[in-house]
Formats: sequence, C-alpha cells, structure tokens
Amino acid sequence: MDLKIGIARGGQVIEVELADDADRVAIRKQIEAALSGADSVFWVTDKKGKELAVATSSIAFVQLGSDDSRSIGFGA
Repeated sequence: MDLKIGIARGGQVIEVELADDADRVAIRKQIEAALSGADSVFWVTDKKGKELAVATSSIAFVQLGSDDSRSIGFGA
C-alpha cells in the first residue's frame, strides 16, 4: 500500500511505500487524528522500517493508495 503526502509550501509530494501487512483502518485513524489537530506531527513508518515525520501544518493532502497487489504482465 502506498501513501502520498502533499506539502503545502513548495508543492512537493512525499511518497511512502507501507508494509504489505499495514492496517489501512489504523493508518486512516492516525491521519485523521493528525489532521484534526490532535497531533502536530504525523509519523509514519515505511516498508523498510524508516520513520518519517511531517508537520501537520505543512500537509496539503494525503492519498492512501490501494492495498491490492499489483499484477505484472499483459493480463486483463
């Protein structure tokens, strides 16, 4: 599952590849808590165990990608 975080100042997009077993509902709740002002920093851990902190005041948007596995090849 991937996560994209748009940064308000500068127009940058941070892309994070989450672990395959990441809990989509838990991540959504964490994002909602951060954006509602409960937290001033949004922390997320990527697939390799690296931690990323983003100041919630800088977040323009958050896109939580599909948790479906991607197919490779010319299948329908």
